[in-house]
Amino acid sequence: MNIHGCQPSQPGKAKAPYIKRMSHTHAWVLTHCVFATEDRLDLIPDVAEMCKYITGIARAKNVTLLAAGGTVNHIHLLIALPPTVALSKVMQDFKGNSSHWLNKRGTKFGWQEGFGAFSVSQSQKDVVCNYIARQEEHHQKWTFEQEFMTLLRRSGVKIDKKRVFD
Repeated sequence: MNIHGCQPSQPGKAKAPYIKRMSHTHAWVLTHCVFATEDRLDLIPDVAEMCKYITGIARAKNVTLLAAGGTVNHIHLLIALPPTVALSKVMQDFKGNSSHWLNKRGTKFGWQEGFGAFSVSQSQKDVVCNYIARQEEHHQKWTFEQEFMTLLRRSGVKIDKKRVFD
């Protein structure tokens, strides 16, 4: 094995034909996204309706949305991000469009500036989807702040407690 962890070709063995280029980009990168309302206030009047609206945004932006759920003060999404789109742009689209939609309907609404994004392995996809689907039940025991700090710790994110919820 060489320094890059690849097996060198062995002399005398037939080699497979060499493919000079890949003609397409292939990616399936799952990301668990979490974002909260401004000051984490109970501003989402109908969580199911918000998730339905975000589903439409995802479809329009060619983002695969695998799960959406939340409570009156935050939303969780499990997405597969297209390889040509930045996560920050997708989040800007979700938050900006949904905020505009609610404000147009007469609800004074805003999202907090930041968001959390955590990679998810394919083997944990169903676990995360179930977790997102059970947000109402989950938040009978935990606050959003407790949940978010746990997600940060479990993901190995370096935490500056002064800046997480400022």
